[in-house]
Amino acid sequence: MQATSGAVQHPLRHVAQHSAAQIAPLGVMFYPAPDFSALAFQRQAFGHSAYGLCGITHTTSTLAVMAGFFHLRTSPYQPWDAVICTSRAVKAACLYNLEHVDDYLSKTLGAGAVRRALPLMPVIPLGLDVASYARDEAARKSLRTRMGWGKKDVVFTTLARLLPYGKFDPAPYFIALQAAQAELGKTRTLHVVMCGIYGDTHSQSVFEECARTLMPDVSFTHLDGADATARAEALSGGDVFSFPIDNIQETFGLAPVEGMAAGLPILASDWDGIRDTVTSDTGILIPTRMISGPASLPEGHGHFLGRLNYGQYGNNLSAMTVLDQSAMRAAILALARDEGLRKRLGQAGLARARALFDWAQIIPAYQDLWAEQNARRRAHAPLPPEALTLSPPPAALFAGYPSLRAPDGGMRVVANAPLPRLIEIYALRRYEKIGSPFEKQSTLERIFTLIHEAGDAGITLPELCHSTGWPPATIERSVMFFLKYDLVRIP
Repeated sequence: MQATSGAVQHPLRHVAQHSAAQIAPLGVMFYPAPDFSALAFQRQAFGHSAYGLCGITHTTSTLAVMAGFFHLRTSPYQPWDAVICTSRAVKAACLYNLEHVDDYLSKTLGAGAVRRALPLMPVIPLGLDVASYARDEAARKSLRTRMGWGKKDVVFTTLARLLPYGKFDPAPYFIALQAAQAELGKTRTLHVVMCGIYGDTHSQSVFEECARTLMPDVSFTHLDGADATARAEALSGGDVFSFPIDNIQETFGLAPVEGMAAGLPILASDWDGIRDTVTSDTGILIPTRMISGPASLPEGHGHFLGRLNYGQYGNNLSAMTVLDQSAMRAAILALARDEGLRKRLGQAGLARARALFDWAQIIPAYQDLWAEQNARRRAHAPLPPEALTLSPPPAALFAGYPSLRAPDGGMRVVANAPLPRLIEIYALRRYEKIGSPFEKQSTLERIFTLIHEAGDAGITLPELCHSTGWPPATIERSVMFFLKYDLVRIP
C-alpha cells in the first residue's frame, strides 16, 4: 500500500496493535486525540523507551476529553511524549485540566504524590492546503449573478457547521447586521450567506427564523455545505468571511483560515484559537465576555451528572457568552463601507495563511517535534518491559480462586491416554473455532508426544523445556490442559 501526496509516494506498513513495538524505526506513534493513556499503558509491555507517543487536541469541552486528562496524568507517559495544542487558549485549558487533576491527587494521596513533569505541550496550529481555497472568479460570478448582487451589495459569508448549540448562536450576529444595515441606508445592501449543513431541523429553524425576524432588511441565503460547488461559491462570492463563535465546542477555528486562504477579510469573535489565527492586519475581532467560573457550576455539574446533554451544555454556556454588539456593528459598517480595507485585510490574510497555516509549514513543525521526542528518548537509558498496570497476569490476580496453585516446576507427568484422545478432545471443544486458542494444536501434540514417549517413568516440566526448547510457560500451560482432560497424571 502507498501513501500519496502529490507526486510523492511513501510505502505504508501495517503493524498490529498488539505488536506496537514493531513501529520501530519510526520512533513516534501519532494518535489524533489528547488522551493517549491507553497507549502509554500498552507500551509497558515493550518498554517505554521503545517509541514515543504524540497526541493532539481537538474539541476539549467533552466529558470524555476532560476525563482523558485525568487518565493521561495518571498514565505512565514519559518525558519524550507530547500533546500538540492547536492554540494558546487550548493549551491554557489543557494546563488547567492537568492542574485540577494534580490538586485532586495531592489531596487524595498526599502533597508529594505528583512530582512528574508534564508531557511536551507545543503549540502548533491546524493546517490546510491553502491553494485549494483560492478565489474562483467563475464561482463568484455564478453566485452573484444568480442572486442579482452588484457592486453596492456586500456579502458576509460563513462556511461552518450550522449548529446554534454546538458552533455559534446566529441571533446576536443577525441583530448587529440589521443595525448596520439601518445605518447604511441605501448606500450599501448587506447579505448573509451561510454555507454548511444544518445539524437537525431545530438548527435550521433557529437560523432561518432568526434571520427572518431579526434582520428583515438583510437577505439570508443557505448553501449546502456538502456540495463542493456551493462551498466554492460561498468563499469566492463573499466579500467578508464571518465567524461569530460563542461556543466552547470551538477550540482552534480553522474556518477563518479557510476564509483567509480565499483572500477574504475576517470578521470573527475574539475567542480561543481564533485570536492566534486572525490578527489586526487580516481582520477584525469582536471582544467577547463570559460568565465567571462559579456561575457556571450548574452547567458543569449538570453535564457530568447527565441532566444536561452535550448540546444543552454548550447551548446554555453560549446563552451566557457575549459578543460586544457595538463593536460588531462598527466592524460590519467599516468593512461594508471600505472596499480598500477589505482588499488590504484579504491580501494580508492570504499571505498569513500561506506563511503559517499551509500544510507545507505545519508538517515540518510536526516533524521537528517528533525529532525532538526521538532525541529525548534516545538520550535516556533503555527501559525494559514491565508488567501491565491495567492488566496484571490473570492467574496471579485470581490466585485465591482455586484450591491449589500452579504445578511445581519439578513436577513429573505420565501419559494417561493415546495421542488420538488429545486430538479428539481438542476438536470436541472447538478451540480453533472460537479463535485465538490458548495454544495451537501442533504445540500440544509435540509436548504430549514427548510425555507419551517417556513411558511409565514420566517426564518433568524442565525436561520438556529442554527437549522442545520452549519457554516454561508454554510447557506449564499445555500440561495443565492435559491434566484438565485426564490426558496425563501425576504419579
